[in-house]
Amino acid sequence: MKLAEIPRVNNITKEDFIENYFKPQKPVVIQRAIEGWPAFDKWNLSYIKSVAGDITVPLYDNRPVQHKDGFNEPHAKMKMADYVDLLKREPTKYRIFLWNILKEVPELQKDYTFPDFGLKLLKGLPMLFFGGKDSYTFMHYDIDLANIFHFHFDGEKEVILFPQEETKNLYKVPHSLITHESIDFSNPDYKKWPVLEKASGFKTTLSHGEVLYMPEGYWHYMKYKSPGFSMSLRAMSRNPKNLAKASYNILIMRYYDVLMRKLKGQNWIDWKNEEAISRTNKNLEAFVKN
Repeated sequence: MKLAEIPRVNNITKEDFIENYFKPQKPVVIQRAIEGWPAFDKWNLSYIKSVAGDITVPLYDNRPVQHKDGFNEPHAKMKMADYVDLLKREPTKYRIFLWNILKEVPELQKDYTFPDFGLKLLKGLPMLFFGGKDSYTFMHYDIDLANIFHFHFDGEKEVILFPQEETKNLYKVPHSLITHESIDFSNPDYKKWPVLEKASGFKTTLSHGEVLYMPEGYWHYMKYKSPGFSMSLRAMSRNPKNLAKASYNILIMRYYDVLMRKLKGQNWIDWKNEEAISRTNKNLEAFVKN
């Protein structure tokens, strides 16, 4: 894979952000945008444990999708206090994703403000994501193809991004938002996944207090180098093509996939994984012929 370092700035005006990153749809890391937030000084795993320790949270690991697991059902549940203790004690694959802090811990709302990057942020949808050392998310893109601002806290996180134009090289699973789950994007096996070598994307490592802007529909893979957590804020996509694709994903694709899981069970999931390989390798064959 050809991975360029994501550009970094200390801070940025909304005019510069719109002109240099939003309009051309390029990612950027803003290193000092939230140093005025109370969260910058307060938010770490110990603080989260103190304000949310009694809440039971859903946990997910890196196991491949199986029909018996159900759709988006958690693999385990645990008190937040116990989960934080686990993160600090040893590596674990258990992660929390899409945890709505507005609903669960209103007290945390006092620790941040909605930054003005020139885009209208959806204020009802701030989400938190937690992970232990070496846990990771599968390469995926978000169902609504939103513009995402990803704020990282406590620790370091490796990030790899690809624009939608690279989908043909990523072994995308049909009727889903993920690539083939067997791919290790931190150390890909090009003999097994040869088309990946053609993919061009971006990489960075996020540290405490840094903000990553991910443009509309960008594929993203994230791996925790140490225990930590992040918050995402989002703004709706502006590109009409992306809006149409988001509508299809939300209104048609996900319901069709759920229906086929019910009708065909694990055979449907196995077929999709096989098609991800077959369709992508056909792109390589066409490329070689030309």
